[in-house]
Amino acid sequence: MEISPGSFLREVRLRLQLGLRDVQKLSAKIAVKEKNKRFHISAARLAQIENDNAIPSVFKIFTLAAIYGLSFHEILTSYGVDSDRTHRYREEIKLSATRPVSAELHNLNTKVTIPVRLDPTFKWETTQLINRVVAFWGEIPAAFLLECSPKQHTYAYIGLEDNTMYPLLRPGSLVTIDGERRQVASDGWNNEYERPIYLVELRDGYLCGWCHVSESHITILPHPISKAPPRIFSLATEAEVIGQVVAVAMRLVPPQARTTQARDTALPTQS
Repeated sequence: MEISPGSFLREVRLRLQLGLRDVQKLSAKIAVKEKNKRFHISAARLAQIENDNAIPSVFKIFTLAAIYGLSFHEILTSYGVDSDRTHRYREEIKLSATRPVSAELHNLNTKVTIPVRLDPTFKWETTQLINRVVAFWGEIPAAFLLECSPKQHTYAYIGLEDNTMYPLLRPGSLVTIDGERRQVASDGWNNEYERPIYLVELRDGYLCGWCHVSESHITILPHPISKAPPRIFSLATEAEVIGQVVAVAMRLVPPQARTTQARDTALPTQS
């Protein structure tokens, strides 16, 4: 059974072993500090709130959040107001004025969209942009992708035959690309793990690697262990930097290893 907002606040108060007048005294201190009497909550008013006869104002929600150790968002959500849902309406409510918008998520259970099923034409051997070959998108809790933004980031798959950045990026890895980081850095790192890796679109596909830009050409530098050769392309006609790799999901054990192990440990069948 779903608990009411007032009952939720009452349970929190009782768990903290606070009486109605205890909250009243504490709220008075907050009202003085904030120089605004609307932050004050009388014992009688709190009783009304807990009995669901009254909805607290934003000032009183602030006070309750401060005293109970709750977030403002938690209390709003108990009243059915999920501030994260405002993001869903921004595509529907289009204003003519240019303006900044918040991308902050308060609840890590808020769903974010990721690719779930790929188009059958997807080729696992080559490095590709996931966004162009996704057949179905699904949702997972934001806690799994804390820093990923669908508006700023795209996903790329490192092909099974692409060893350019092995072992930093193993074939079969899924990488997140920040399209706002297209300017190739020439310095600023202390080791190979800090050096930026970029996704570059070529005439016949994509490559992930360290990059060096000289005049009108870009050199894609592989990891030394990979034994792949450096490749040079014209920025005017042959290559375009899509963005910088900012996150990676990488398998440490090759897919075939599990199959081999399962086969070796399987019980022999009886004839």
